[in-house]
Amino acid sequence: MKSYSDSYKAAGVDVTAGYKSVELMKEHVKRTSIPGVVSGIGGFGGLFQPDMTGMKEPVLVSGTDGVGTKLVAAMLLDKHDTIGIDCVAMCVNDVVCCGAKPLFFLDYIACGKNVPEKIAEIVKGVAEGCVQSGCALIGGETAEHPGVMPEDDYDLAGFTVGIVDKDKIIDGSKMQAGDVLVGVASSGVHSNGFSLVRKVFGLNKEKLETYYEELGCTLGEALLTPTRLYVKPALAAIEAADVKAISHITGGGFYENIPRMMKKGLTAKVDRSAVPVLPIFDLIAKTGNIPERDMFNTFNMGVGMCMAVSKETADAAIKALNDAGEKAFVIGEVVEGDEGVILC
Repeated sequence: MKSYSDSYKAAGVDVTAGYKSVELMKEHVKRTSIPGVVSGIGGFGGLFQPDMTGMKEPVLVSGTDGVGTKLVAAMLLDKHDTIGIDCVAMCVNDVVCCGAKPLFFLDYIACGKNVPEKIAEIVKGVAEGCVQSGCALIGGETAEHPGVMPEDDYDLAGFTVGIVDKDKIIDGSKMQAGDVLVGVASSGVHSNGFSLVRKVFGLNKEKLETYYEELGCTLGEALLTPTRLYVKPALAAIEAADVKAISHITGGGFYENIPRMMKKGLTAKVDRSAVPVLPIFDLIAKTGNIPERDMFNTFNMGVGMCMAVSKETADAAIKALNDAGEKAFVIGEVVEGDEGVILC
């Protein structure tokens, strides 16, 4: 007998919609399969057998995050096929900061009403993020919350597990004055600071569909540009150079995130003129009359990842990142001091 409940459906939860969602997303999930995947989706747990060949002391590294209120823009424009990329990026970009390679990913979608086609579009983005990061999507959960969330609303969060050999963990302990700060370009706002973005623009569908010459696209297109996935480029840089610390520039911008990678007694001295501030940030600052200090304490400003690299291997790191499809450049140096980060 097939699972079906008229009473549960009357209460706002259609279990058959959940089954349809799973069927629609299977083709996307299949794209993420990599060696080590033991189980398909649909079970009570996602199974993965990691290959630890050559590792002396394997260490698991986990990360979890969501996409915040960037979801508002996606819902207003009814565009849901890239928001999943953001969800993956927010998790795997954190994990790679330790030097770890992400192995697998799980997502969680809470929605007011399960519309299978919409859920499948969200998962399509999640799968794309996993493919770009070289990890497998091995499970997830979709939960209907009728009466708690409006029917058109949803929230999205994710979780990843990566692995790194203990003696290859990147933790900033080997950092020293004279190391070079290498910045890796962002694609835009990524998935942080959207509460301020919404306040500045008073987001609605009309505002999002407004074309801006300085952006070369509509505001909505700029804001929904997916977060860059730095996993493969970062791992290539780690292989090619002496990378001592990595910071994923997310909410809190430069002032909150760069100090997290700094060794005690050392400061990141960032050359403000070397930061390639993107047009979207200039527009936000101008429209909201936001001081530059607040901008750098909220957004990535055009630098989505920062690496501290030995001076001798900085060029090799930049080449590896550029060869992997990123735009990398020197943005400063490590100096003595306890200020965490200074912009000058």
